[in-house]
Amino acid sequence: MWPPLAVYAVTTALHLALLSAMAGPDGPGLRDRLLSWDGKLYVDIAANGYPDGYTYAADGSLTGNNLAFFPLYPLLIRVVHTCTGLSYELAGIVTAHLALIAALIVAQCLLTRLYGRRTAVIGTVLLAGAQPMAVAFLMSYSESLFLALAAGTLLAAHRRAWLTVGTLALLAGLTRPAAAAVVAALTVAVALELLRERRLRARPLAGLALACAGTPLYLWWVGARVGDPAAWFTIQEAGWGTHWDNGTAFLDFLGDSLGRGEGWVPVSTAVLLLGMVCATVVAWRRDAWPPLLVHGTGILVLTLCQSNYSHSKLRLLVPGLLFLVPAAKALARARPRTAVIVLAAATFFGCWYGAYMLTIWRYAI
Repeated sequence: MWPPLAVYAVTTALHLALLSAMAGPDGPGLRDRLLSWDGKLYVDIAANGYPDGYTYAADGSLTGNNLAFFPLYPLLIRVVHTCTGLSYELAGIVTAHLALIAALIVAQCLLTRLYGRRTAVIGTVLLAGAQPMAVAFLMSYSESLFLALAAGTLLAAHRRAWLTVGTLALLAGLTRPAAAAVVAALTVAVALELLRERRLRARPLAGLALACAGTPLYLWWVGARVGDPAAWFTIQEAGWGTHWDNGTAFLDFLGDSLGRGEGWVPVSTAVLLLGMVCATVVAWRRDAWPPLLVHGTGILVLTLCQSNYSHSKLRLLVPGLLFLVPAAKALARARPRTAVIVLAAATFFGCWYGAYMLTIWRYAI
């Protein structure tokens, strides 16, 4: 367990040091930065629960509200608050950090089984430090919890622990709607298992059925609470303009940013997103494990084919895992000195980029 714990300690220290240095003495403090944007909404859900229905602006127009956010992470914030006596704000940050530690340990186990120990250690460094928005793992966001559950689902599927798979996937479905990619990966794993056994088996099918229940269960609950079966989708559209558009908004963003974009943040976001697309394509090799391919590609498709805020897409992709594999495997084959230099530079850039987006960039991440 020591490599992922060491990766957590080093990358967290660098993230927080850069974030503190760039925040300045007159701006919001470090805790406020880690509670920025959606972090405050998760804490509000943990402290006060969900609204009873739709929310309207002063002019009568429909607005978004906290029913858009899935319940498992706020529930764990409340548990940590109750068990420790910490404020809800600090409990939100502590919950994210505990989930990140678990995620790095599970991701290390998964990558070790698939690619070997050296590639796994490098992969966890890339995961926690070098990704441009890896700082979201340290914030009061659900990314770290979702990563822990998704990686745990994949690891359990590789070990053929099917009821554990179903339970973890169900919990992932109660964490983020991107759990659809986890269910798709699990479907592939179950199909491969049934083909290997050449007969129907109850445990894989039961695990798959359990996995499919999480997200629909929450969407049903929101619909029943509001009195509209499509309430969750309506709230998402009203509050964040999020809907499925087959990637039209993403392509428009690429055209605007790379063709005539002003400022380096839109341009860098577009370039980094294209880099992740290319890395995902490179990861599709014959020797790759199909469920991991489906999971990572599913996260990418779900992120890029929705009309959500373009500068949030880097954050939404951080639990993807798959696009990190080509770089991790390449660095594992490199000389140790080369690998260390590249990892150090990439980690510094990733930590700095996240700190910049939280301190200088004035829009939501």
